[in-house]
Amino acid sequence: MSSTGTKTDQILTAVFPVAGMGTRFLPATKSTPKEMLPIVDKPLIQYAAEEAVSAGIDSLVFITNRTKHSISDHFDRAYELEDRLSRAGKQALLQRARQTLPRDVNRLYIPQGEPKGLGHAVGCAESAVGRAFFAVLLADDLILNDELGCIGQMLAIHQQTGASVIAVEQVPQHEISRYGVVAVEQMHNGAGRITSIVEKPAPEDAPSDLGVVGRYILSPRIFDLLKDVAADGHGEIQLTDAIAMLLREEPVYALQFDGRRYDCGHREGFVHATVDVALNDAELGPRLRPQLQAWLNEN
Repeated sequence: MSSTGTKTDQILTAVFPVAGMGTRFLPATKSTPKEMLPIVDKPLIQYAAEEAVSAGIDSLVFITNRTKHSISDHFDRAYELEDRLSRAGKQALLQRARQTLPRDVNRLYIPQGEPKGLGHAVGCAESAVGRAFFAVLLADDLILNDELGCIGQMLAIHQQTGASVIAVEQVPQHEISRYGVVAVEQMHNGAGRITSIVEKPAPEDAPSDLGVVGRYILSPRIFDLLKDVAADGHGEIQLTDAIAMLLREEPVYALQFDGRRYDCGHREGFVHATVDVALNDAELGPRLRPQLQAWLNEN
């Protein structure tokens, strides 16, 4: 793997674009942000936040909208609830209520204002990030790994190369048009330098079968480039377009991460994640497996 030859400081800021409407999950998302939909007993946004914190990131920036107060409420202290559980002697439940984020993790909420796409949402974080590399995590993509999380693996590549890193995985041909797709030089240990990136190509036009998923480590130069990206036909600023511009100036690497990804932005992926997490739960799994098997046999 080639390198820029520059070691970088530890990335300390992660950006979470959470201003989307979640229309695929209506009517549930009329009043509940899609990022707050639970996989068993933990909302999607908490899985993503925990992944960032476990990688050593201590500042979380949420790009949100005025209707999503429940996200900030979730990560805040619930004093009345904690007091009630404490008085009732329910210590196990009290600990679970407090286990959203460590107390020393900084949280900042920035309104996107207008729904103008992922690129615009990332650009809203410029004042909070400054001129440093930063991570972006999309809570829709739940990525589980028993050892090092996806962002942790990407940070290792970033430390080796001093470059931006994008998470990718092989996607079926019939799903190519749902993804940004990259072409990559020869891969080494799952990582390789990106030579081109295309947003949602037709299968016959795709440069490879490596689709971009919701994890990025980006150079601060991306903020400048986002300002030059023209809106698409839907009035949205595409992050992929800015990354394509970044490729002409700086190296950007793709990483085929270790772990299992669930596309929780779609109902099928959300249900799949719920079933898998439940079956792998030490308490729920042994009870659910025979019930699920009996149901499958009946149907």
